[in-house]
Parts: sequence; structure tokens; C-alpha cells
Amino acid sequence: MSRLFREGHTAWGLGPVFTIPSATDPVLGQGKVLLGPTAVVLVTPGHFVMGLLVNNQWSVGGNPLLPNVNEFLAQPFINYNMAHGWYLTSSPLITANWLAAPGQQKWTFPIGGGFGRIFKLGDQPVSANIAGYYNVVHPTGTPNWQLRAELSLLFPER
Repeated sequence: MSRLFREGHTAWGLGPVFTIPSATDPVLGQGKVLLGPTAVVLVTPGHFVMGLLVNNQWSVGGNPLLPNVNEFLAQPFINYNMAHGWYLTSSPLITANWLAAPGQQKWTFPIGGGFGRIFKLGDQPVSANIAGYYNVVHPTGTPNWQLRAELSLLFPER
């Protein structure tokens, strides 16, 4: 597996994606069980890691009183790795709601980026980053801006 991520190599994957209704407040979730296909491809030329993740999910269960769901997601990503674990990043979440009401914008299309660092907390490698995105296109009543902060535990192959 580690050979796939050496400089200049390509890695890809296909599989299912699913969402379960776990929101503690109705405003935070859709109340539906979602299922669909997902795919990812990435390459590692030089100091870069870049690729694309795509999926689509449809409602297959959940609260029958709530609207059905049919949502698309594309996440292009690019990281430029620098010295001492620092990196520049951009990974906007481009989405489409295929069931949006007529006349309502289906797409959210953000642009932007940020920076991060890979470091250790004790013996555990982690990646932390912060990024800001402006939603060039978005449905009425949704935000113009996104701010994303991430902390990921890393489990490198030994």
C-alpha cells in the first residue's frame, strides 16, 4: 500500500458512502438514511498531493415525514507540502441539491484555502489546518463564507 503514495504515483478507490440520521437537533440534519457511490483519485507529484473525491447520496430510509434527499458532492483537493510539517491546502466542498425547488440555486461552489501542519501529540501523529472559502454560487438563505478547522489523527503504515 505505501508504494501507492510515493512521489509520482496515482491512487484511487471506489466504494459506498452512507449517512445515518444522528443529529441531536432537526436543524442540524435531514433525518434520513442516505446511501450512494463514492470515488477518489489522487496523485503525488513532487511536494504536491492533489486529487478529487466525488459522491452522490440518495435517501433510502429515515423519517417518512421529511423530504427525500438526492445530493452530489465533489471535493477537489491540493496540498503543497513545505518544511517542518507545514502545508498549504485547498479542498472546497462543491455540492448540488438535485431536489432543490424550481428557481432555487442547486449548487454551492466555494473558492479559497488555508494552511496546516503535521505534528505529534505524544506519539500520535496529527494534521491540523484552518481554511476559509467564499461561496461564489450558493442557494438563497445559505452563507456567503465558510470557515473550516480540522484536526485529523494519522495512522501511517509502519
